[in-house]
Amino acid sequence: MDSSLSPPASHTLDVALDATIDKAPAATTATNDGTRVAGAQPASPLDRYFGITALGSTFRTEVIAGITTFLAAMYIIVVNPAILSKTGMAFPAALTATVLISFFGSCAMGLYARNPVLVAPGMGLNALFAFTMVHGVGMPWQTALGCVFWSGILFALLAALNVRRFVVEAIPANLRYAISCGIGLFITVIGLVNAKLVVSDPVTVVRLAHLSPPTVTFLIGLALTTVLVARRVNGALMIGIVVTTLMAVPIGRLWGDGSGYFPKEIATATLVNFQGFFAAPDFSGIGQLDLMGALKVAYLPFIFVMLFTAFFDTLSTFMSIAEAGNMKDRDGNPRNMRQAMIVDSFSVLISGPLGTSPANAYIESAAGIAQGGRTGLTAVVCALLFLPFLFLSPMLSLVPAIATAPALILVGVFMMESVARIEWHRMDEAIPSFIALVMIPISYSITDGIAYSFLAFVVLKLFTGRVKEIKPAMWVVAALAVLLLTQM
Repeated sequence: MDSSLSPPASHTLDVALDATIDKAPAATTATNDGTRVAGAQPASPLDRYFGITALGSTFRTEVIAGITTFLAAMYIIVVNPAILSKTGMAFPAALTATVLISFFGSCAMGLYARNPVLVAPGMGLNALFAFTMVHGVGMPWQTALGCVFWSGILFALLAALNVRRFVVEAIPANLRYAISCGIGLFITVIGLVNAKLVVSDPVTVVRLAHLSPPTVTFLIGLALTTVLVARRVNGALMIGIVVTTLMAVPIGRLWGDGSGYFPKEIATATLVNFQGFFAAPDFSGIGQLDLMGALKVAYLPFIFVMLFTAFFDTLSTFMSIAEAGNMKDRDGNPRNMRQAMIVDSFSVLISGPLGTSPANAYIESAAGIAQGGRTGLTAVVCALLFLPFLFLSPMLSLVPAIATAPALILVGVFMMESVARIEWHRMDEAIPSFIALVMIPISYSITDGIAYSFLAFVVLKLFTGRVKEIKPAMWVVAALAVLLLTQM
């Protein structure tokens, strides 16, 4: 193997990729958490506020990272309204709410928490909202929005009390590494499924799809993006998305059929579609929540399920991103975690009044972090890119799923480095770590995978005579995991 393409195992994602970070002249500056990092002295108020130079990044890198994150996650602008509209909500109103919460949440994450993390309506939470609460229980969608609001109130209380610190400190290092790697595998699975390279099968559960013009185009895009990353080309992931989009233009026009990549209601043979520039926003969904109806005793479990899911999704997302991007404070915990949890609770709190299911931190943010994003400016850039789609939503059809899939798959590669740090020779640590690695991608749920790994950790420590290694907060988390899993 060419050693020039194989960085030492001890290097973090920062070193393994960048390349995408332009190095600045050496000097010493303080970061947000008080540590001192080599870099040039900040030259502008923007630089000083976000700590761009202090964290070894540049303005250009942060902008590219913000664009990359947006391109990897922009699908939510259409997918979330498509799911919520199954409840009777108007699709245009749900789209407007999706854009607004993504803008406000991501701006708050960038400006207050100063982390390069996108906030948008959570996948999984929107399915819980639409198919379990509304269709399964028969709850009116206005009442379901009320449940979102009350879960946000409880989340804000947990964030204000800094509960996350006790939870983070209770999670052993091996589980942190495993969760990070498991989420990386999950992102890779999402990319493979979005590209339709991996499809369901009634006999083998899943299988590789037969080659077709869309899958061949995806594979060429993946190969190109991989080469660009390996050669440390600046902006490799974003270049891959753009080039793959251009290669997908002939599909459905000159050869192939891309209709399988869309919901049946909007399926077209062409993968890249221009449907105009302008569509007026619909604000009719704002303020439609039923607060008092959501407090019925029968609906209280759903408020708590939303709370637990949002809390653990956010916590695990920041833990994995901190591991992948080496974004930690002096104690080894995720950087600015308390502020990030406050922002996420704020986002859940305003999701209901805006007319959408709960928002949370997006794991697709890892695409921008892989591209070099290290500061809140990345999140602000991403937020600003959402806002025009209040009026330009038809243009979302220009970037197909096969174009963003290569970036998601490679993010999974970047996040696997921590697997080498797991103590595989200690079975009481290795087994819960393995469960996290496997269950997160297989269950297609970060929260469920983490819940099972936490339970396994507690059970193994309890019955192997190592109960003293279970911190008090882990007992509480395990009990909450049981409650969460029994409500699913």
